[in-house]
Amino acid sequence: MDLKAVRAFVAIADSGQFQRAAVDLGLTQQAVSKRIAALEKDLGVRLLVRTPRGAEPTIDGQALLPHARALLGAEERAVAAVRPGGRALRVDVVGRRAAPGGLVQDFHRAHPEIPLDVVTLFDVDTAVTALRDGAVDATFRAVTMPGHPLPDGIAALPVLDEPMHLCVGPGHAFARAPWVTPDQLAGHRIWMPGNAPGTEWHAYYEALAAEFGPAVDTIGPHFGLEALLDTIAGSPALATFLSERTPHVWPVGHDLRLVPLRDPTPVYPHSLLWRADNPHPGLTALRDHLTATRPRPPEGELWRPSWADPAPTRAASPAG
Repeated sequence: MDLKAVRAFVAIADSGQFQRAAVDLGLTQQAVSKRIAALEKDLGVRLLVRTPRGAEPTIDGQALLPHARALLGAEERAVAAVRPGGRALRVDVVGRRAAPGGLVQDFHRAHPEIPLDVVTLFDVDTAVTALRDGAVDATFRAVTMPGHPLPDGIAALPVLDEPMHLCVGPGHAFARAPWVTPDQLAGHRIWMPGNAPGTEWHAYYEALAAEFGPAVDTIGPHFGLEALLDTIAGSPALATFLSERTPHVWPVGHDLRLVPLRDPTPVYPHSLLWRADNPHPGLTALRDHLTATRPRPPEGELWRPSWADPAPTRAASPAG
């Protein structure tokens, strides 16, 4: 059913006049008459009858009128659902318990008036594809992985250098150390069963292992963070990497320790990625908030992979 014709029918039914409806719709009276004629032809019934006072719905027109209003209401809701500013800002946080999830929660507390739709996509390729397709408005990622430069039209803004800590059980050699250097990790087994090949975090920890020599073990299966910490707590040899910004709760009996890494401090470089031509006003508010509240990096020397660019980058929008 032609919604333009349906809109003309409702306008006439409301105003009682073809001429008044034409003015309201910004059309000529002839154009309105043609739309009504086409609608009546499609439905096979007469919808309006002219009277000395103007026009009024026939019995069939009266039957159609509530459904016509419902159709126009559905159209308005459909348009609002996808209009920038009229729908929720869709943000990918990789994992709700990861640091980006906390950044988005802070943004929501500061701007509760901006509706949010938080999703969790897996790897950078999936996230960038979702950005380009309009499935999400923004994503938090580490950029740029080797062989994964930002495509044209995708912009990036560094928002957090997340310091890594060594998580060990009470029987580990570093359990009582106030801090350790990354060089001291050489030869030590770092168990990370969720470190999936092909992801940006796998590239990060591969670069860290190549630089400082820890043995990053990805042998699974991966049963989640709780199962990982259960194993770490009872092992004198296993350790893993965690951050203080990642919320985690473990039983008191585990007596796990988060040992700072220094000289240098490995930091995981989170950036916000978005499509440069995305006009959603919530996206501008998110970027402004992250820029204004960006945590200061830890003191001292920092380490990032050579492929992680600490400077803001903006890619050109696609032509046209």
